Amino acid sequence: MHGRCHWRLGKGRLLIGVWAVAGWAVVSSAGEIAPSAVTEDMDHEHMHGAVEAMTPHQPHMGPHMKWTTLRPVGPGDPERADRIVQTLRQALDKYKDYHVALDEGFIPMHPERKARHYHFANKERRHLARIHFDAAQPTSVLYKKTSDGYELEGAMFTAPRGMTEDDLNERIPLSIARWHAHVNICLAPDGSGRRISRRQFGFKGTVADESECRQAGGQFVAQAGGWMIHVYPFEATAEKIWTH
Repeated sequence: MHGRCHWRLGKGRLLIGVWAVAGWAVVSSAGEIAPSAVTEDMDHEHMHGAVEAMTPHQPHMGPHMKWTTLRPVGPGDPERADRIVQTLRQALDKYKDYHVALDEGFIPMHPERKARHYHFANKERRHLARIHFDAAQPTSVLYKKTSDGYELEGAMFTAPRGMTEDDLNERIPLSIARWHAHVNICLAPDGSGRRISRRQFGFKGTVADESECRQAGGQFVAQAGGWMIHVYPFEATAEKIWTH
């Protein structure tokens, strides 16, 4: 069963989401991600400040982040990356009006929270990304919040967690950009009465070891979701285009 809710932005009103959509992570009012949902291959990993701003050549190398290896530039890599950017730029142009994204099934993930980027995620696109890569069909559209709505920034592509780096290189050259995944996550115990600092849990938690997580009463997730990569095709330089 689906329920709808509204969030007020300035003087306007925006339909922001569909709750209890099958296959999407369920987040409690306290901001906890349900253990049963966290292992889904989706972009819920960005719901609650899971990662900080970084560039692919200067990635955050904490215990909860895994990055593909930056490769030497191969023949045709820059040209292939440029074609991806050009295709994506054209495909995203219509989403400069965020209402179009909403109409096409993109759901804002936690617009009530303050974030650097807001992911408008599309479940159908996520399923398609498991099968093949299409530069014109990103899994999520990225926005920044404005006083009267949202301003388009870029997009995020996803790929199955089981893909090798060679597989990911076939989608986007690893000499140009690096895919990332969220790993070694200890989810807070559900209903536990243990007196444990909440800083130990989650995507920024101090616990990154399975045995330590079990001792704390949490649920360990080796990798939360699949691979992800951000692209900002309207930027002027390659470094900014492929910045996370």
